Amino acid sequence: MRRQTYSLSQRPPPQEDDTNLASGNEGGFFARGREFESRYVNHHYTKEEREELAKYESLDYLPSHSVVYKNWLKRQANRLDWDRWVMMGLIGFTVGFTGFLLHQVIDVLANLKWDRSRDYLGEDQLLVTWGWVLGLSVALVIVGSGMVVFLAPAAAGSGLPELIGYLNGTVVHQIFNIKTFLVKFISCACAVASGLPVGPEGPMIHMGGMIGAGLGQFRSGTLGLRLPCFARFRNSEDRRNFISAGAGAGVASAFGAPVGGLLFAMEEVSSYWNMKLSWQIFFCCMVATVTTDLFNSAFEGFIYKGDFGLFKAEKYIIFQVKSEIAVNIIAFVPAFVLGVLGGMLGSLFNFLNLKVARFRRMLLAKTSSYCGKRLLRMSEPVLIMILMATAAVFLPAAFDCTPVRCEEAAAVATGNTYSCLGETSRLDVEQLSAVETHTCPQPGVRSDENGTESTLNGTTYNQVATLMFVTGEEGIHHLFSRETHRQFDYAPLLTVLAIYFTLACWCAGSAISSGLVVPMLFIGGLYGRVIGQLLVTLFGVHYADGNRYWAWMDPGAFALIGAASFFGGVSRLTMSLTVIMIEITNDVQFLLLIMVAIMVAKWVGDFVTHPIYHALLELKCIPFLDAEPVIMHDGHEPLNLELHCAEDAMSSPARMVHLVEPVSNIAQLLLDTPHGGYPVVHAEQPGEEPTFYGMITRMELCVLLLHEEVFDTKEIVTEASFDQETLLDYNVVAVHKLQDPDELDKLLTKYRKDPKYQTQFVNLQPYVNQSASSVHKKFSLHRTYIIFRSMGMRHLPVVDSGNHVIGVLTRKDLMGFSLEERVVHRHRHQEKSDEPGYVNAALEDDTGTTIPIDPQDHMMY
Repeated sequence: MRRQTYSLSQRPPPQEDDTNLASGNEGGFFARGREFESRYVNHHYTKEEREELAKYESLDYLPSHSVVYKNWLKRQANRLDWDRWVMMGLIGFTVGFTGFLLHQVIDVLANLKWDRSRDYLGEDQLLVTWGWVLGLSVALVIVGSGMVVFLAPAAAGSGLPELIGYLNGTVVHQIFNIKTFLVKFISCACAVASGLPVGPEGPMIHMGGMIGAGLGQFRSGTLGLRLPCFARFRNSEDRRNFISAGAGAGVASAFGAPVGGLLFAMEEVSSYWNMKLSWQIFFCCMVATVTTDLFNSAFEGFIYKGDFGLFKAEKYIIFQVKSEIAVNIIAFVPAFVLGVLGGMLGSLFNFLNLKVARFRRMLLAKTSSYCGKRLLRMSEPVLIMILMATAAVFLPAAFDCTPVRCEEAAAVATGNTYSCLGETSRLDVEQLSAVETHTCPQPGVRSDENGTESTLNGTTYNQVATLMFVTGEEGIHHLFSRETHRQFDYAPLLTVLAIYFTLACWCAGSAISSGLVVPMLFIGGLYGRVIGQLLVTLFGVHYADGNRYWAWMDPGAFALIGAASFFGGVSRLTMSLTVIMIEITNDVQFLLLIMVAIMVAKWVGDFVTHPIYHALLELKCIPFLDAEPVIMHDGHEPLNLELHCAEDAMSSPARMVHLVEPVSNIAQLLLDTPHGGYPVVHAEQPGEEPTFYGMITRMELCVLLLHEEVFDTKEIVTEASFDQETLLDYNVVAVHKLQDPDELDKLLTKYRKDPKYQTQFVNLQPYVNQSASSVHKKFSLHRTYIIFRSMGMRHLPVVDSGNHVIGVLTRKDLMGFSLEERVVHRHRHQEKSDEPGYVNAALEDDTGTTIPIDPQDHMMY
């Protein structure tokens, strides 16, 4: 057996205790690294995580530019892209209608739960109320979680990390099939309607991507459908563009924010972008928003209400802010404070969520039985639901009822049920009817100690119930409400904040389809309202129709800014988040304050933890290339990659194939190596050293070997035996889905051992990607990274001055931790070699082991 050797840059890292790492106990709970690391620090993977990382394959953004591909293109009908616009409109409509159905189902289930529970409370049956809320909620969670655990594990969570990873260029299986879509829809509806601290927005984005993937191809492997329409879109580039459009349409439908959907797809989801795609996704998002709003205008809980086509503000603006308040420059101070709080609390949320995820993984690893693992996964959301339902029913009883006070003196007769004798309340009728009375006593005029009537006909409500004994969206409405300065006190806000923060952090990532947007808005709204309430306590109540100069000190206004800050502190979104917050509230007055809070939250959060979706990509070991690599030397000094070359990061030596290769050699290569692609070399004249000709993927080589009609006893074959359609089919669906891997291995072993295949050749020329890029070994490493990521490459050969392949760069070679290990080692070697009297070409690795280096060996094996 050949002894495996490593170059210095390829030496394995020191062994780490993966059990401790999994449980989050490496050097203490708050030790630097893993969960607690700045965004400007690369995540370092353990040995087990690197093995998991290596299991993922990459994919090319552009299809292979080969002879058969060009012949296939010639047979396609010439169109001026009208069919692409039709497809974008079709995706937008389907996503919009899906969003409408999802919200209607959630409304039906949630109304059934809360309306019946209020009836029981009205009869003073608290235990019956708890039994009803708990029973229905747990039943919904069992359905939603059970479908995920037993039918489609890929439907768990929001699905955004997997979606982002795929659009970055990594193959993530099972995330776009129709079974995952159906399970995602039902599980999300059950999770949100049950009352778990989750929202539907994340799953809507994932489902939008699934719709884009399915409709864009007009075929389904699960259903065995293959429709003749839109066949020309069955390539990797169009597939990824349609998935990006579907994700943007999912945001547009979920939030009613078409511009926010476009910006979200551009800023967070997609790694490759162009202006033409921007227009198309903008159109797709517009269609999705119009579709959702059109159907929502006429239906509530699937009951037709008339008004079809009337876009009412309360329907298409989710958290409508009805009272506009002038903004004062002094308001930037508390907005800055909220940004700092958002960055810190958002980082704490990410940190704890990753700790919980690793602890969850450790428990599952210790459970050996198949059924035990699944029951354990299902029991987690059920336990969270039990705690949430119990808190929603019983926690309000721990707080006193609050009288609806008449703050301002005004002699009016409002003509409605709720009026003060000689006074009026700042709580309008709609807000008053929406607050939760829970078990509080109702009308019967109350007086204060002096005998003066001070409440609204004795009407009282429970502050905690108003926030927790409702859906998450209704609670956010209360937090964002304006000119309700005294509606909530500190104790209820802080109590609900602690409970909701803990349960939302725990629930995110459990085995049920769920999103984070509603919890982020709710948590941010809670501490934003606390800051606003503090200003009211210090400086008094000021209304817009009174002293407008100080009217900005409104707790509801700062709840909105706090929601934006926490959203930004968790996700680190900027442009898209700002637009989404304005679109869902219609509060343009606070645009600048929202921007300040989001930017400060991002800056603070980036110094503490990675963004939530990128951190989950690292946790799931999905290869991802960030927009810009940050490489640190000695833990604090950044390295300029412009000072390093492509050869510093490449994997070498490269395994290559010749333009005409014996079948046995190809089989041997595929059996011996796991690589996803191979440089193809060709010598113009016999005896010359072969030079770089193009690239061919492992998938394409497997497809060729599965078709013996391409074999020939001659070394020169002039025509392709089959066209691009076959290659496209195999590239969209992996070989192991069409051919049993064991059978494929048997076939390759047969080709390798049978002597007759040593004299049969395959001419690769018609199938080679002749537009494959390559870089010179001295090419800037920083520019290499930009080219690789911006063009969506899978492999990038490195050549010398004679165009001979000396190495290959892949996605995993250019990941931050890999670049850091390889480049820093070379940097240290260069520093030592520059020292006076340095003659012994040796270098110590991170373990202190001295590794001999041959001065003539440029790759330092």
